[in-house]
Amino acid sequence: MRHLLSSIITLLLTLPGVAADVVWHSADSLPLLGKCVDDASTSLRYQRIPDSLESQVKRPYLFTLGKHTAGMALRFRSDSPTLSARWTSLFRNRMNHMTSTGIRGLDLYMLQPDSTWTFVQSARPDIYKTTTEATVISNMDPVMREYMLYLSLYDGTDSVYIGTDPGYRLEAPVVTLPQAGNPVVYYGTSISQGGCASRPGLAHTNILSRRLNREFINLGFSGNGQLDLEIARLIAATPDPSLVVLDFVPNVNYEQIDTLMVPFVDIIREGHPNVPILVLEDPDYPTKRFDVTVKKPCDDRRRLMREKFDMLQARYGNMYYLPTTPGMLGDDAEQSVDGIHFTDVGFLRYADALQPVIQSILSKQ
Repeated sequence: MRHLLSSIITLLLTLPGVAADVVWHSADSLPLLGKCVDDASTSLRYQRIPDSLESQVKRPYLFTLGKHTAGMALRFRSDSPTLSARWTSLFRNRMNHMTSTGIRGLDLYMLQPDSTWTFVQSARPDIYKTTTEATVISNMDPVMREYMLYLSLYDGTDSVYIGTDPGYRLEAPVVTLPQAGNPVVYYGTSISQGGCASRPGLAHTNILSRRLNREFINLGFSGNGQLDLEIARLIAATPDPSLVVLDFVPNVNYEQIDTLMVPFVDIIREGHPNVPILVLEDPDYPTKRFDVTVKKPCDDRRRLMREKFDMLQARYGNMYYLPTTPGMLGDDAEQSVDGIHFTDVGFLRYADALQPVIQSILSKQ
């Protein structure tokens, strides 16, 4: 009991406090990146898929995952020396292989004069409460700056407030970066959703969004990137994407690739006949080197997916295929937490591998 009390006291002392006179600003009117449907179609502003899908998807947890805010970010500017955050988590999720900051935290970035983004600080969640108030950064010079606040990867929220010191401003941004509109739509699995980044900004889709200064729509669904045709219809209805990335292989079996991959792409092509589609093989997991039951199914899925891709490429054109190559994620096997899900090192390496491919495709548009 003494050790438990000591641990709780230590946690409370290390959580950043919030000043009593903080001025709270609702984020509801701020620009929101990473949402492919309009607010009228969702019960919550910070929701990735429309309410209408709740009765359509076959697995209820897919809709729950759609309430996770992976890939969503708020843009604003402020001259406040202190910035705080108050947010309410929908589910208060916890996992044994991912940090609470990545699951339920927020992540603040600042725009630099050269139009690049730099990390400021993360807002750590109170793991014992649904609502967290946290000072993100303090003691800054009172200069107007542009910010981007990433929302949680593996939880949802029904409200976000940003706190400033009294007498200072918090406003909509004047710089439109990352470029909103013509987003990259990224469909996939738990890795696509951001598992297991230590904080939201380190998911590879968010890294790529900052590097390319372009909006990414994260449609990664943990364990549920299973080629649901309802999600294909959602992608098909997304306004003016610049690229669709399909990264679903870790969540599907041989039969699903055989029966669903072609109809999934057909639906996307109905909505976006000229938008390029990039199909990714699954990464080489460290587990595959030792577990003899893993290698053959992986290889079989890849061969079948390549066959389906070649068929679709012949039918539609403007499709790209990225095979996994040796060393793509490094040669030291340090890219994963559990043999599958990425560490921050894995996400950085994956972003390094994907960036030139995506840049090349976008440059042709």
